[in-house]
Amino acid sequence: MPTHYLYLILAIITETLGTTALPATKGFTRIGPAAIVVLSYALSFYFMSLALKVMPVGVVYAIWSGVGIVLIAFMGLIIYGQKLDLPAIIGLALIISGVLVLHLFSATTTH
Repeated sequence: MPTHYLYLILAIITETLGTTALPATKGFTRIGPAAIVVLSYALSFYFMSLALKVMPVGVVYAIWSGVGIVLIAFMGLIIYGQKLDLPAIIGLALIISGVLVLHLFSATTTH
């Protein structure tokens, strides 16, 4: 696997961790979860900047945000019991479809 994809995966994972911890901060009044959020986002943007050395910003951001949205929806379901209705599931499937089309068929991405 090319290194820039590893950086992008790490950016997505750390962003997902930070966003998952965000509700636990209680409006940034709890120091532990707040520190996790800040550190996670800092790491996410660092790893994203490394992926941007090779990949176009629009592609990186589309993949980072799209996959992140789907992972956060899943984490909300698992950790916080937030239910997804059919339109939400369809929307998430369309996001993943868009990321796959971008990655698999676009000449803009690096393979």
